Amino acid sequence: MFSGSWISEMDYHIPVLLDECIRGLNIDPDGVYVDATFGGGGHSRVILEKLDNGRMFAFDQDEDAETNARDIIDPRFRFISGNFRHIKKYLKLYEVKKIDGLIADLGVSSHQIDQPERGFSTRFEGNLDMRMDNTIDITAGNIINTYSQENLQRIFSEYGEVRNARTLAQVIVRERIRGKILTTQDFTGILEKLVPGHKRFKYFAQVFQALRIEVNDEINALKELLMQSAGMLKTGGRLVILSYHSLEDRLVKNYLLKGNFEGTEQKDIYGHSDNPFMAINRKPMMASPGELERNPRAKSARLRIAEKT
Repeated sequence: MFSGSWISEMDYHIPVLLDECIRGLNIDPDGVYVDATFGGGGHSRVILEKLDNGRMFAFDQDEDAETNARDIIDPRFRFISGNFRHIKKYLKLYEVKKIDGLIADLGVSSHQIDQPERGFSTRFEGNLDMRMDNTIDITAGNIINTYSQENLQRIFSEYGEVRNARTLAQVIVRERIRGKILTTQDFTGILEKLVPGHKRFKYFAQVFQALRIEVNDEINALKELLMQSAGMLKTGGRLVILSYHSLEDRLVKNYLLKGNFEGTEQKDIYGHSDNPFMAINRKPMMASPGELERNPRAKSARLRIAEKT
């Protein structure tokens, strides 16, 4: 049923922990499944191979992902161009009230990272953009050049866990008075003065992560996805989430284990847990040494699987 090249999709983004994700979904051949982060389509394609009369809905807000989806010529498949935070609203249009499984790979794709004009990587000269959805107005450049010192400190501390967030915010405000900070190289030139050389890579990654999360409102979007999935999954349905940094993984862990984002045990008046999920793995699965050799970007991946009770 597929056209196009599997190799080209793998070049877009090598699916992390692919076998573990598919097993975790416990696929019913006649079920309804959602890939909340289509990307290159690696997960969606394998799920489709395991369906008979089932249906597959894939979401992505990236224009390039929509282009990739055109290669899938299959009446059981529907691509939806939009943010996964609106999953319930979109599926309602297709008269879907309950689903059998949902998978979300929260990582930035290799394709996005390797496009200089997207501004996701410190390795290339490009505009400070970092938008997953090119139609939104805010960019990383807007944030760097307009946010108050207090707000800059907040996002670097909260979203990047940057230790010298206050100093970084002060330096940015001082530097932008001399001229706008427009490119990734403009910005990394500032960052280099604030960190020892041996810590450069990690520091840059933390700062760029914080900006990307703020630009795309990723934390709130993830919370909305998790809360909607609890209402949309059938009893026995599976939720499979791949996260790549501690902030995301903490939210996913707390919600799947405790039913809330704070990680506190909550019970009803009869003493029963309010948690809508049962965790399949209480500790996250991680990539094997063999997979890491093939795909070093899988190093930070954390896979959590839960079943709707």
